[in-house]
Amino acid sequence: MSSAAGKFAASAQPKVGALIRARRRQLQMTLQELCDAAGISVGYLSQVERDLATPSLGTLAQIARSLDVGVDFFIATPNLEDGLTRAGERNRFSVDGSSIIYERIAADFTGNVLSSFILYVPPGYRSETVSHEGEEILYVLDGSITQRLDDREMVLKPGDSLHFRGNTPHSWSNDTDREARLLWTGTLPMFRSRTEKPALRSSKDGTKIMRTRNRKERT
Repeated sequence: MSSAAGKFAASAQPKVGALIRARRRQLQMTLQELCDAAGISVGYLSQVERDLATPSLGTLAQIARSLDVGVDFFIATPNLEDGLTRAGERNRFSVDGSSIIYERIAADFTGNVLSSFILYVPPGYRSETVSHEGEEILYVLDGSITQRLDDREMVLKPGDSLHFRGNTPHSWSNDTDREARLLWTGTLPMFRSRTEKPALRSSKDGTKIMRTRNRKERT
């Protein structure tokens, strides 16, 4: 168990796979439709919904956005409106089933663009390959990670940083035998402010609707 995990006392979290599936069916979306919207593969989403794979926080944010909810719909996350956080006082959380610990350092307010976390990454962790809108910045605080961008692979060590476009297929891993600690900042929305409502669109008759689907088969 990592040093961060040893200090982290997580409460029982709901299984994100079942919640994703229930929300998708509530919106009458097929697996393919959700995958197209979130930029992930059908095979991977199927594994997530059956709790055979655990999405990273970034991938979960893409799924949540495609389902018109915030990440906190799926996981219990610390409530943070104030932009000031103190070392040693920030709450930590994880996605159910994931070995990564997230420490949130960004505020949540209407119209905010940036999300930022300190990530505690255990030895042997390997992320899924994803692509999405926006930008990301990685800064290594401790340890080492291997970052992949398309066909490029690079090792980042303490003090190294990487700024890249999210639409470049990317993944990363901790191939060492010690925990890595990263500062991650990006423009991919992670949380939706409690004062922000899901985006609605208008039907032809002017009625406000979230999504409409008319499919003969549902996965």
